[in-house]
Amino acid sequence: MKSSLKLDRRAFLKGVGGAMLALPVLDAMGAEVTDEIPRRFCAIYTANGMSLPKTEHALPEWSWFPTAEKDGEFVFGASTEPLKPFRKQLSFMGGLYHPSGPKSDPHTCSDMWLTGAPLYNPKPGTYNTAGLDQVIAQHTKQFTRRPSVVLSIDAGTGYLSRTGTISYGLDGRPVPAENNPRRIFDRLFRGDHTSLQSEHDNVERRVKLVDAVAGNARALDKQLGKSDKARMDQYLTSLNEVETQLIASERWIDVPLKKQDYGHLNLDITNEGEPAEYYRNMFDLMALAFDADISRTITFMLNREDGMGISDTFPLKLGLSKTHHNLSHATDKDGQLDFAKYDLFLSNQIAHFLGKMNEYKDRNGSVLDNTIVMFGSGASTTHNSHNLPTLIAGGANMGLKHGTYWKSANGEMRMSNVHLSIMRAMGIGVDAFSDSTGTLSGSIFTRT
Repeated sequence: MKSSLKLDRRAFLKGVGGAMLALPVLDAMGAEVTDEIPRRFCAIYTANGMSLPKTEHALPEWSWFPTAEKDGEFVFGASTEPLKPFRKQLSFMGGLYHPSGPKSDPHTCSDMWLTGAPLYNPKPGTYNTAGLDQVIAQHTKQFTRRPSVVLSIDAGTGYLSRTGTISYGLDGRPVPAENNPRRIFDRLFRGDHTSLQSEHDNVERRVKLVDAVAGNARALDKQLGKSDKARMDQYLTSLNEVETQLIASERWIDVPLKKQDYGHLNLDITNEGEPAEYYRNMFDLMALAFDADISRTITFMLNREDGMGISDTFPLKLGLSKTHHNLSHATDKDGQLDFAKYDLFLSNQIAHFLGKMNEYKDRNGSVLDNTIVMFGSGASTTHNSHNLPTLIAGGANMGLKHGTYWKSANGEMRMSNVHLSIMRAMGIGVDAFSDSTGTLSGSIFTRT
């Protein structure tokens, strides 16, 4: 008679350098573990705000926020109409803001979107604080191959106040983002010994190079300038992040990936090509990663602030009149209409992503039902840090009730209260996040 093997969910592996690493959650751990809801979080950011045309433009139907009601329900505007099929799975959130926003450089709004940090007055030796995604990743990383997946249109970290990532680690440093579909695919879905060893060798070479440079810098009596030191710190952070991800992946090397169809992917597409094709392949990779439970935390920065990066030219590629940043500053009717048409383009991409998430199934519903997706911007209109455009989708199995245009009864609500509500919905029992004052009551969150 065979004895059944059942592993303790608190079992641990001895990791590199003596670190204690939690074992992956496997079927052998028992139904009470594997049948738990795989709670996930996804943050998608677009820069420069959304089109909210002025009254004198007579374009209310092109407002990103709903401006009309019918039969007791909000009416989707022209720029968000592609999201209509997901009415019962999403909600608009109005009146949100970061108290630190009006006090800070308006171009840092993407930096504080997931942190709420007082970037106008950071603590000595720091710039930012931990981002929502990375805090969540600390609570979900033992279940997955990758603690988190950080993506952006331009990759890397950018530079101070013009960052190329919306993800900030527990130490407040920017987490480098990836933007190349083929590299993303290889790192997420090619979990074989050969590819991991190759990545490890590459990282080891880079570590040795940085150690040599750092040693020379000390020998030269620390003559590196402030900006050079900052770049060195970013590089070391990048190496550490890659190494951490590789260690996590190694623990799963003998656990087979879920069988999936990758035939629809175009891994040769780049951000220099057709914008819709690039975004859709990135979103397809994100949906596949969630479906295979490779990670439960993903961030994707669609555009950078202040006209930085290649995506600023995407409106021109789509036949619109100006770059994205310039359209956000347009005060004329035609400019605001073109700005709204770019919002329409983005809505089509988000709708594609939500559709994929609905197609993929978990044991207890769709992947979207088990994922809270937050899409928005750090400004409403040109450098306006109030009424941040925010859309939240999914999370039905975490108690989210959708189909509404929610607005705070007090007119404004701290974004950090939304962040805290998301964590509570995911079963993360923290008392506060950033400058939060509590969770949202009487809102789309029913388990806070």
